Amino acid sequence: MDNLQFDFGMVGLGVMGRNLLLNVADHGFRAIGFDKDPQKTTDFEQSATPGTIVKGVNSLEEMVNSLSVPRRIMILVPAGKPVDDVIESLLPLVSQGDIIIDGGNTYYTDTLRRYQYLQPKGIHFIGIGVSGGEEGARFGPSMMPGGDQTAWEHLKPVLQSIAAKVNGEPCVDYMGKGAAGHFVKMVHNGIEYAIMQLICEVYDLLHRGAGFSNEELHQLFSNWNEAELKSYLIEITAAIFKQQDPETGNQLVDMILDKAGSKGTGKWTSQIAMDMGVAIPTIDMAVTMRNLSALKSERVEAEKLRTARTANPSPAAGQYPLSTDRESLANDCRKALFSAIILSYVQGMAMLQTASKDLDMDIPLHNAVKVWRGGCIIRSTLLETFYTAYQLNPITPNLLLDGTIAELVSDNIGSLRTISSLAALNGFPAGCLMNALTYYDAYTTGRLPLNLLQAQRDYFGAHTYERTDREGKFHTQWT
Repeated sequence: MDNLQFDFGMVGLGVMGRNLLLNVADHGFRAIGFDKDPQKTTDFEQSATPGTIVKGVNSLEEMVNSLSVPRRIMILVPAGKPVDDVIESLLPLVSQGDIIIDGGNTYYTDTLRRYQYLQPKGIHFIGIGVSGGEEGARFGPSMMPGGDQTAWEHLKPVLQSIAAKVNGEPCVDYMGKGAAGHFVKMVHNGIEYAIMQLICEVYDLLHRGAGFSNEELHQLFSNWNEAELKSYLIEITAAIFKQQDPETGNQLVDMILDKAGSKGTGKWTSQIAMDMGVAIPTIDMAVTMRNLSALKSERVEAEKLRTARTANPSPAAGQYPLSTDRESLANDCRKALFSAIILSYVQGMAMLQTASKDLDMDIPLHNAVKVWRGGCIIRSTLLETFYTAYQLNPITPNLLLDGTIAELVSDNIGSLRTISSLAALNGFPAGCLMNALTYYDAYTTGRLPLNLLQAQRDYFGAHTYERTDREGKFHTQWT
């Protein structure tokens, strides 16, 4: 194997890097991986499918010299400075026309900077968002490449072969110019934050509010996954309720501390949406709820004060304030969750539409929803509906302007109102459900009360206002 030329190289053989590279090898490409840790290169070689051609090396120079040209080198190391360090280490070793790929969760402006840095040197650079976790990487991820189109054309045979497939179509396609690939992946993660929090809020209402057992929740979510809510996140939620804790014999979900972690991509989505002037309140609230979850000791103390001093204390064990009609509650929760999930996608896609124009990314929105249909964390049967909508109108600014999607939300919005009201009246935190409803009501209201806000701004700051009866900017000397 010493003189063998390899087709694809990987820098970083952690779980994701190793699994992606093994996936590449499984599809007939000769795969070589570099890692400073000899144990990781050994594990990589030992994990390979018999008959595939793989090699692990601990010298970056050896890996680069073993690749056929143009070299295809993917970087999967922690985002930030480590990526820059790898690029600087590669530059003396690669040649013009070679391709460097960043497959991590990278902040999009870093991707744009690296693209602009490498372009004059004749090195093709492409940022690829990869979704699907460890299993997806190994057996079929969803991938979102953006930037250098020449690089995409060279990578297409490899990426299309290793991607998840839906109806025979690979879940990978070109996402647009510059840093579009990582931007689309970031918004994907923001939508993921929102859907996960929505599921948690419905779980809280059913479990703590109505006394549904884990076994009942398993059955309920399993049934939901057979209908309009069919998706990866509903599927794994059903499975979670069945998992037993080997140490205590209890259901594992009950033994897990209610402090949520994050990698930062949800926060980025919220921050950038604010900068762009795009409303994504359900995603914003999902980020906020993770931040609030971190305040565990404070929340426990505050709950004691609430219980002692308010007329609406947090429900104690065995008290189920929402259990009057459990079947109706479950049905309303299903419909509320369905409409709120649609509205989470709507917000994320509106952000991508704005980025496509304002950040000059030219994102083909139908490609985004197409590659999300399989392999990724937010895969759902809903994405087929969105795909059809974008084929009918590729530049729609908001999916609520599509008749089919508007009807789906309208048919279920009554349940979202009911569940949001129940949560508010009974002291259950359901910010994502409520913010999804507020977004819908605001977006579908022809006249909002912000005419008064503009009057206030002009009153105290002479900021001017527009009128309903003629064009122009106006200011009044208020008395």
